[in-house]
Amino acid sequence: MQLRKVTAASAAVLALAITATACGSDKEDGGSGDGKKITIGIKIDQPGLGLKTPDGKYTGFDVDVATYVAKELGYDAKDIVFKETKSADRETAIERGDVKFIAATYSINDERLQKVDFAGPYLLAHQDILVRADDNSIKSPADLNKKKLCSVTGSTSAKNVKEKLAPKADLQEFGGYSECLTGLENKVVDALTTDDSILAGFASQQNFQGKFKLAGFKMTNENYGIGLKKGDADLKKKIDAALTKMVSDGSWEKAVKDNFGPANYKNEPAPKIGNIVK
Repeated sequence: MQLRKVTAASAAVLALAITATACGSDKEDGGSGDGKKITIGIKIDQPGLGLKTPDGKYTGFDVDVATYVAKELGYDAKDIVFKETKSADRETAIERGDVKFIAATYSINDERLQKVDFAGPYLLAHQDILVRADDNSIKSPADLNKKKLCSVTGSTSAKNVKEKLAPKADLQEFGGYSECLTGLENKVVDALTTDDSILAGFASQQNFQGKFKLAGFKMTNENYGIGLKKGDADLKKKIDAALTKMVSDGSWEKAVKDNFGPANYKNEPAPKIGNIVK
């Protein structure tokens, strides 16, 4: 009788251990590729870059880059958990360990480098403007003076134009880029400003194709990098190697064409890893 009690207790302990092991299989493995999950931060509201579709799928250039990198780290697509990471939350999400890395139009700058590390860059974008396809009146940033310029509330892009390039521009701030696009289409505003990659993504949407064009002003340099926890040199090295391979095997160019092609986006060549263009 006593023996049966011990055996039952041992079985219970064993069952708990198995359960704990099974539960642990959903946790990240740090890149060892043993079938566990990896959580990656992305945007989910930027067509062409990071978008969650109504059927629950994720599309965009950043998503393609993140998926390629994850595969090189040893993860299948089914092992990836994409997590929405808004701009204001990116550093916190990395520091807290909510995500393994972030690919979300994440420009590398000195302020962010104080808190996180970056692999890459994997795309050189520029601040630009989007105008209606039949509008030829804006040939330089100075032509934005007395024009109605749209951007999202609190945008640094709009601030840059107002302070440095076209101080007499009539700035219209909306809650989101989609509102600006609708305003641009309906001639409520004359131009929309943010990174050219973001503009190209929106203009590539099926319902907007052929209606808008990028001016090609290249007002700033935005080096998109993959953000990761500060001091994780091993992961940074692995991601840099993955990005280098993505460029060399043609996958990077294919991702650019697939996601930005309909907007005739004149993208820069793939940047050299570690080369931050000021």
